[in-house]
Amino acid sequence: AAEKLATATSSDLFEIKPVTPYTAADLDWTNDKSRSTMEMKDGAARPAMQGSINADGYDVIFLGFPVWWYTAPRIINTFLESIDTSNKKIVLFATSGGSGLGHTASDLKPSCSSTANIINGKVFRRETVDELKLWAEDYLR
Repeated sequence: AAEKLATATSSDLFEIKPVTPYTAADLDWTNDKSRSTMEMKDGAARPAMQGSINADGYDVIFLGFPVWWYTAPRIINTFLESIDTSNKKIVLFATSGGSGLGHTASDLKPSCSSTANIINGKVFRRETVDELKLWAEDYLR
C-alpha cells in the first residue's frame, strides 16, 4: 500500500526498517515470548530503526504499518520520536488481515509534538493507485 500511495501522490517514500530484522518466530503473536509480543506488552519498547529522515519539508506525512494488537508496532513510536512532528498532519494507514486501526492514533499521540494532528486514516487491503489517490487528496488539501 505504501508504494502505491507514494506513486498515487507523487510523494517521497521512506521505509521504516528495524536494525534487527524480524524473523517468522519473532512475529509469532501466539507465542507469549516472541519478540513482537514482548515489544507490544512493553509500552516503553522502542526498537532501533535503520536510517533517518528529515521531516522538516513535509506538512503531511502518510504513515503506514501493519496492525499489531489493534495498534501500531512499537517501531512506529521510534520513528515518530526521531522526527520533528510539530504542526504536521500525520495520516495513519495500515494493512491488516482483519482488524481496523483501533486506538492507534491515541496510542501514538504521546510520541508526537502537542501541535501534531494525528489522524486515523484507513486500513487498506487491495486498493488501486487511483483509489489511493482519491483517498489521499482529502488530506493533502
